[in-house]
Amino acid sequence: MSATKKTSSSKGKGTARKTRGRKRAVRPASSRAPVPVTRGPQAPRGLLIENEPLSRHTSWRVGGPARRYFEPADREDLIAFVRNLPHGEPLLWLGLGSNLLVRDGGWAGTAISLHNALDGLVEAGALELYAEAGVHCARLAKFAQQRKRAGLGFMAGIPGTVGGALAMNAGAWGDETWPHVAAVEVLYVDGRTAWLDAAEVRYAYRHIELPPGVAGFLGARFSTTPDVDGEHERQTRESLAKRKQTQPVGRPSAGSTFRNPPNDFAARLIESCGLKGRRVGGAEVSTMHANFIITSEGATAADVESLIEQVRTIVREQTGVDLIPEVRVVGEKS
Repeated sequence: MSATKKTSSSKGKGTARKTRGRKRAVRPASSRAPVPVTRGPQAPRGLLIENEPLSRHTSWRVGGPARRYFEPADREDLIAFVRNLPHGEPLLWLGLGSNLLVRDGGWAGTAISLHNALDGLVEAGALELYAEAGVHCARLAKFAQQRKRAGLGFMAGIPGTVGGALAMNAGAWGDETWPHVAAVEVLYVDGRTAWLDAAEVRYAYRHIELPPGVAGFLGARFSTTPDVDGEHERQTRESLAKRKQTQPVGRPSAGSTFRNPPNDFAARLIESCGLKGRRVGGAEVSTMHANFIITSEGATAADVESLIEQVRTIVREQTGVDLIPEVRVVGEKS
């Protein structure tokens, strides 16, 4: 598919520039230690730091530093920043930092966090909603519910942002992201933006394939249907209540650690092997839900990665099933 097939359109126009009057939280200088990387007229307006510990930005609360860490001030700041990056610069996109394990040696490139920047969320026509990449999935689900739109309730069970859900075709409760996408707005490595119809993106279970040159997502338009009798809203509430009862909500985790194998569940296989409560250092297989690994104070990324491999090995030896991690592992070992 041609990277120049579509250019930035008016779909969702104006929504991406809204800042909604929020105040940006800033850590004390003693813990944050911002270091300007560039100066002059091309300097970004957002927060740019060298050697920022990514343990501060991942849900497992582990991980080494990113060589550069950037929080854009807004959409235009992000586009300009990406356009001016060195050719071939490794990029790591962050939302809520879930579904991600950054090794203790850190990320030898630039990490970009969208959670506090791209958070526009509006109605886009009779039955579509436009959400920017930094919008929390649970917020999108609630937004749809309040407007009596059905189809996006499963988003309440995804512990991440819209950008992350798009990037991995995230899912919950038997549903997944891409079947509900009408179109996505992408950012290319040269700073161009474009709208792509959903049909132009190939996807499968927890996997997508983007055109060459795409750096990341800016937002998406989601299709919905009317929730006339409130049945969808009721099901969403019940699913959220079940999640609180069966998952270690509030404990540091990355969400589901492994993909579910065909016609089975990773949690069932792990529990059948007696692995609930198994520990490596500060990492532990949750006793509440076996497909969750939780961390405690002092845990390292190496603890988590070692526990993931131990679980895979034992399940494979005892059941013959090779569990595939759903979590993305990046960075250098220490």
